[in-house]
Parts: sequence; C-alpha cells; structure tokens
Amino acid sequence: MINVVDVFTGNLILNLAILAWAIAQGIKIILTLWTKKKLDWHYFVASGGMPSSHSAFVCACAAATGYMYGWSSPLFSIAAVLAIVVMYDAANVRKAAGEQAKILNYIMDHWTEMKPAIFGKELKELLGHTPFQVLMGGILGIVVGLAGAWLWT
Repeated sequence: MINVVDVFTGNLILNLAILAWAIAQGIKIILTLWTKKKLDWHYFVASGGMPSSHSAFVCACAAATGYMYGWSSPLFSIAAVLAIVVMYDAANVRKAAGEQAKILNYIMDHWTEMKPAIFGKELKELLGHTPFQVLMGGILGIVVGLAGAWLWT
C-alpha cells in the first residue's frame, strides 16, 4: 500500500493544507453552479467567495501541526499565529480593498467625460471575505487538518 504522505509533496501537513484549499475552491464552484446556474471553472483559482480557501489552507496547517507535534509546541504556535494573521487579512484588509474596487468600478462606469487610459480595466472586487466565509474556511481547514493527521499518523 502506498503511503499517502509520499503521493504529492512528501509532507503530510503541506498535503493536508493543499487538500483543504482544493476542497474550498471546489465548494466555490459548486456554490456558483447552485446559485447562478452556471459552471464557472475560474473559481477554482479565484480569491474571495465562500468558503475562504486561505482560511482553510492555514487552519489545516495549524490543526495538523498541533495534532502531530502537540498543542503547546512552538511549531503549533507559529502555525496558529500565521493562521490568525491570514484570516484577519482576508476578513478585513482584503475585504476593504474589494469594497474600494466596487466604488472605483462604479465611478468608472459612470464617467461621462473622456476616460483616462487607467480606466480601461475593471478592478477585481471579490478580494476578501465576510467573517462568516472566513469562519467556514477555518472550520473546513481544521476538519481536514485534524482528520488527515489522525488518519495518516
């Protein structure tokens, strides 16, 4: 029987983080198909939306690290701090940038005079996440990280 750790990166924690990211991105495609009735594969690599793949990625890393090396280990502390920073950024800084992009896109759409060249490209509005999207991504990551670490250690 092949060892699952050797299949992809050779590192179980990294494999689980990537798996959590891929599941979150797959869920985005399914939710888009369900809500908008269209299959849009670009969501597999897109940022923003439900659930947060960034949160899933870092929480899977932190949960697997805590399970494998101990919840009081320095490795878990580092992974947990990284997860908190990434999730804060996703729910606050990137979310604010997305809101600014909406306003700028509105201004560009209603620009009645000659548009400068800078207005030639629409800005990406779906950059960040709501706190609920971050929470759901975090829960997904924790489940994948703990379940995978439990299964394969």
